[in-house]
Amino acid sequence: MKQSRLQWFVLATVIVGTFLGRLDQTIVNLALPKMIDYFGITVSAAGWIATAYILANAVFVPIWGKLGDTIGRKKVYIIGFVVFIIGSVLAGLSWNLSSMIVFRVIQAIASSADYPTAMAILAVTFKDMKSRAQALGIWSSSFAAASVFGPLIGGPLIDNFGWRSIFLVNLPVGLIGLAMALAFINESVSEKKSVKFDWWGASALGGALASLVLVLDKGLDWGWMSGNAIATYACIIAFSIAFYFIEKNHSEPIVDFKFFKNSVFNYTLLNNFIIFMGLIGSIFLIPIFAQTFLGMDATQSGYLFIPMAFMLLLAAPLGVKMIGKVEARYIIAASTLVAALGMYFFTWLDPRSTAWNIIWPLGLMAFGMGFGMSQRTTIIANVVPHDEIGVASSILALARNIAGAFGIAIFGTILQNATYSKITAISIYSTINSHSPAILKEAIGLMSLKAQISAYNSVFITSVVIVTIGSALALLIRMNKSETGRTKDAEVFAE
Repeated sequence: MKQSRLQWFVLATVIVGTFLGRLDQTIVNLALPKMIDYFGITVSAAGWIATAYILANAVFVPIWGKLGDTIGRKKVYIIGFVVFIIGSVLAGLSWNLSSMIVFRVIQAIASSADYPTAMAILAVTFKDMKSRAQALGIWSSSFAAASVFGPLIGGPLIDNFGWRSIFLVNLPVGLIGLAMALAFINESVSEKKSVKFDWWGASALGGALASLVLVLDKGLDWGWMSGNAIATYACIIAFSIAFYFIEKNHSEPIVDFKFFKNSVFNYTLLNNFIIFMGLIGSIFLIPIFAQTFLGMDATQSGYLFIPMAFMLLLAAPLGVKMIGKVEARYIIAASTLVAALGMYFFTWLDPRSTAWNIIWPLGLMAFGMGFGMSQRTTIIANVVPHDEIGVASSILALARNIAGAFGIAIFGTILQNATYSKITAISIYSTINSHSPAILKEAIGLMSLKAQISAYNSVFITSVVIVTIGSALALLIRMNKSETGRTKDAEVFAE
């Protein structure tokens, strides 16, 4: 097979793996009510099914990135795929909460191997800068599209085949992806041969990340200044300090701090963090709003995201075509601003809204996010040496994961606090000229409804502000082209 044709088969292969891993991360939340009934557990206990996955995934992303650069990206990708399929089947056969959590952790560890190795595989497969940018843009869009298709695919599967189907469906699809990986992906390793893997650094980073994700996920339930939360903050600080000193003195660190000497890398990472925090933090509320106030079920609310997925896939090639014609920072800034504009129209939502009032702002937001995504991924691929692209891409993936956790935690807290404060304000300035129990009950219900709608408005305004700040920060990404076509900023990494 010709090399030019083979490289597009490689792209299709990694898209299958990325899509499957990200889809599984979002689809499980829809099945939690069914699992609660089947296992006879509380809502709080069921939350650990999702939390365990997020924790394990965050911890192992940088480890797989380093291992891929060291022992071979194809090898790590295949190992991750095989273990993911096994973990999916086991999760589908779970008999109680404990077994489900164990098998979800196995899934998460395996799934976290995909992102850093996939990005590195594409970077070394596509030699031409333009084709590489196109490939990375399409692949990045599949990452976002999977989050959108989660509710869409999950609803019908759960309704028609039960909650086990969302795990067992990974077996046939996973085997197809595995066969493609074995057939099309060529092995590649870093030119720098590692002598000693940084296990102590990996452990310290894992402890810090696990503590951070745990408090972000559980902080709202615990209380942000509760004993559990304070103990977790202490763990974050202790593990982070240990990680810094281990990495600083290790010859082959799991995360090399020289990455952060590169201004292009830093500002791209910061923009990526902010936009994902704002978008994921607010988008997770849309299905809740649709089901709570518009009377939709899980499947119907999932259908709202279909146009969003298509807009993501439509916008990605447009972003690729602008590479080399317009400075990347302007494209990223404009795309982020369009996403913020789409999010702004969510502030108009109320119980009289229709599906269309949700669909078109989602589409606008997705379009903005889509045509800037390839720019961010391509910048990261171009400003670091190829022998460290696995580690660099794992940092990008880690930033996205942590940003999403931050967004959900922050906006969940804003929603709760805003609801309480607005109920108090509305009750103070409201007068009910009746002593009828029926009228009093109706009035209290209306005040509560108004407070909740107003609280959602506060969340969306906050997300608009955050994403707009991310747009402004994108203008700080300044790339200076060298004669080789890569950026002068990459020279920082060679020092």
